[in-house]
Amino acid sequence: MNDVRPDAVIILAAGEGTRMKSTLPKVLHPIGGAPLLGHAMRAAAGAGASETVVVVRHQRDRVVAFIDQYSTQTQLTCRTADQDEIKGTGRAVECGLEVLPADLQGTVVVTMGDVPLLSAETISELTRAHVEAGAAVTVITSVLPDAQAYGRIVRDADGNVERIVEFKDATEAERGIREINSGIYAFDAAVLRRELANVTSDNAQGEKYLTDVLQLARAAGGTVAAHVLTDLDQTEGVNDRVQLARLGKELNRRTCERHMRAGVTIVDPATTWIDVDVTIGQDTRVLPGTQLLGATSVGAEATIGPDVTLTDCEVGDGAEVKRAEGHLAVIGAGATVGPFSYLRPGTELGAKGKIGGFVETKNAKIGDGAKVPHLTYAGDAVIGEGANIGAGTIFANYDGVDKHQTVIGKHSFVGSDTVLIAPVEVADGAYVAAGSALTDAVGAGQLAIARGRQRNIDGWVATHRAGTSTDAAAQAATQPPSTEPTPESSEAPQ
Repeated sequence: MNDVRPDAVIILAAGEGTRMKSTLPKVLHPIGGAPLLGHAMRAAAGAGASETVVVVRHQRDRVVAFIDQYSTQTQLTCRTADQDEIKGTGRAVECGLEVLPADLQGTVVVTMGDVPLLSAETISELTRAHVEAGAAVTVITSVLPDAQAYGRIVRDADGNVERIVEFKDATEAERGIREINSGIYAFDAAVLRRELANVTSDNAQGEKYLTDVLQLARAAGGTVAAHVLTDLDQTEGVNDRVQLARLGKELNRRTCERHMRAGVTIVDPATTWIDVDVTIGQDTRVLPGTQLLGATSVGAEATIGPDVTLTDCEVGDGAEVKRAEGHLAVIGAGATVGPFSYLRPGTELGAKGKIGGFVETKNAKIGDGAKVPHLTYAGDAVIGEGANIGAGTIFANYDGVDKHQTVIGKHSFVGSDTVLIAPVEVADGAYVAAGSALTDAVGAGQLAIARGRQRNIDGWVATHRAGTSTDAAAQAATQPPSTEPTPESSEAPQ
């Protein structure tokens, strides 16, 4: 039964999440590069669910907008269902069932949109255990040292699941139970539809509890099974910012461990943050203080860090990036970046190219082997292979209204402290003299000099800065050396 998959997954995401104290819906708070709800949707898809439904209510337009966007980006198929005024998880699931095909049969898994560490593998294992047991309902449970306010699993004398009691409805004896309800279930679809119709809101909260289905299913002769999960973090939901940070750290630990087991060296996982969609090649070294975010991909045998942040970047095999920040940039194989470089969107650095210290690039295509080594801004630039850009060069791309492009040809050389006033083009194999302010094209093999001729004005300091320390130094430097003999000592040698 290795190919057992859920026929539907219903994700509950209708709650307000007041303990987050946020204008952002709780399920849209991100960890690991995706909102909490995105992780739940990913797990459902990874388990091979035929149908996925997200039940929404609080700030439903923002949540639905995310669902639509994320479904498009990840090619997940996901429906949405609106929970009405009736409160409770039972009613939420009922609303989810209403948008599924009326003739749906098989296994319906119910999860939550604020449980980000639940994996696709666990959903698959739950489904398999449920089907193999022939159960009406199977609930994931965990045993906690401190069960806090979770619902408790009440078992009968034979050890079978009898019912689930919510903490606020539990007796003192029941509150002493350490086995808790995770809120994650597998249901037989027919049982779920039938028993939800029989659930009432006669409880302390006045809500329609999904947990009541278990007791009703058992009373009707069905088997209620428990799937005990020892990985407790997979069942923990996010209710406040403290839990958000804790689970974010745990997710990152698992992500780093996954890469290390696949052949990546992460020198200090405690200071390294890697989003779940990042890919890293074998034998790459990730040094402390590195953040690899979004859809960043790093090739094999590269060195990233220390103190690097890359978001949605592509890094080739054998590249080295240190103390740099990049967004939507491409770094070619064997290229070097940093330290203190800023690669803005549209930067493409060719193989074995270089972006050096205190360099900022934007919408710049830098060819194979080309170098932009120091103290340069290169915006809206095309730099040919093998070209060298001297220190302090400015690609002046903005005229106050429009952006313009500068093109530097192959194996050309731009001297230090040059301003390239776009639009301008330097052809292949040309030179631009240091200190130039270039406004016109430079042909192949030419040397361009675009600077004023030097003039030295004698006596300017004496006339305009008389009496200053500078004037005194100039006078001392221009005094002819003394020709008088040095007086001899009157004392006879001893």
